[in-house]
Amino acid sequence: MIPGIAKYFHARVPRYTSYPTAPHFTGEVDAKRYGSWLARLDPETELSLYLHVPFCRSMCWYCGCNMRVIARYSPVTDYVATLIKEIDLASAKLPKRMKVRHIHWGGGTPTALNGEDMVRIHEAVASRFDILPDAEIAVEIDPRTFTQDNANALGKIGCTRASLGIQEFDPTVQEAINRVQPMDVIEGTIRMLQEQNVKGLNFDLMYGLPHQTAEMLTRTVEQAATLKPDRIALFGYAHVPWMAKNQRMIPEDALPTALMRFEQATAAGDALEAAGYVRIGLDHFARPEDSMAIALREGRLHRNFQGYTDDLAGAIVAFGASAISQTPDGYMQNIVETGAYSRAVNSGELPVAKGVTFRGEDKLRSAIIERLMCDMEVDLDEMRRLYAPNRDDFYDELAQLRALQDEGLCEIDGGKVRVPDAARPALRVVCSVFDDYLQQNQELRHAAAV
Repeated sequence: MIPGIAKYFHARVPRYTSYPTAPHFTGEVDAKRYGSWLARLDPETELSLYLHVPFCRSMCWYCGCNMRVIARYSPVTDYVATLIKEIDLASAKLPKRMKVRHIHWGGGTPTALNGEDMVRIHEAVASRFDILPDAEIAVEIDPRTFTQDNANALGKIGCTRASLGIQEFDPTVQEAINRVQPMDVIEGTIRMLQEQNVKGLNFDLMYGLPHQTAEMLTRTVEQAATLKPDRIALFGYAHVPWMAKNQRMIPEDALPTALMRFEQATAAGDALEAAGYVRIGLDHFARPEDSMAIALREGRLHRNFQGYTDDLAGAIVAFGASAISQTPDGYMQNIVETGAYSRAVNSGELPVAKGVTFRGEDKLRSAIIERLMCDMEVDLDEMRRLYAPNRDDFYDELAQLRALQDEGLCEIDGGKVRVPDAARPALRVVCSVFDDYLQQNQELRHAAAV
């Protein structure tokens, strides 16, 4: 372990799935402004679509997503109708019927929908957009509640990739986070997916969970690798009970210390590399032949609100409560609360809550942070040439980086900044040097860096 890294274990920094980050979204972006952004998209731009389903059939104590547990299906039926209306409203603002390169279903749990409703939504998308023949259609899945009806629907919509929430196989940890799913449940889900020709397989694993040890997580990694997923995301549990009230069910004295979290992440990463996976950015792993690993090698890896991606679409148009869109003009987030979201849509309005318009150096700093997050290195001179040719050097930022360099967290060579592999867990700390919004407001509460 790099001696200087320990002092940053508790540093609170964003995850940098966007820049500016979501805490800086404001009401300056409303339905009228977002509608104008959609209208002036280049008609030839290929889009990425995000569909948010904010429902689950049971509550996981660790969850920090926008979701609600459903006891009856009727709220879901109403939500599906509203989501389809939003698709109609937003697509009508676009300059023409546009092509779609990528569709991501997130939540909540998209497969909380019954098969008929999932197909209805997909058909609504297909009626308004041209889904390219080789488009990726990815769906997040809860294996505990996945049914044959769900599997059949994925086959009908042409799903190409499924992401399974595993988190941890150890039964003690599963009990502590209220997510019990034995190995045979995972294997059964994979069989149903394979029968529907869903070939891409992602797993989500997690460190920093209650009662978890490095040994437990290493065993989980080894078990997961036997199932041969193409990609594995290894997320650090973010304990934010002031934001996610369900996390108050997790006793804080059962959580591992910062040093234990570091040891868990290190042990799991080493085990994944030993199993043949390539490290990608902060917390992702992929088989060498997977498209994400290829994108990393070719320097075209990207990062957005769905995490690391090889999606090259020029804009993300998102639908559903709390969903976030990205256009060349800025970010927009929909209303979070499902009732208010539905009222807006049913009144004929785009359900916009807030957002941020790109201004000043936002695109320059966004590009720098994205390259660091993806490649663990960036050429500042190249970034200035591309985004701000009249800008002077990053004097203040380089001064901060030199201090981090003295602690082993980065290396500076002229205008090039590189994060060594041993400092990977503190990658977000290095990125935060270029976060002008964070530098101006240190009061915001974010997840721990490690």
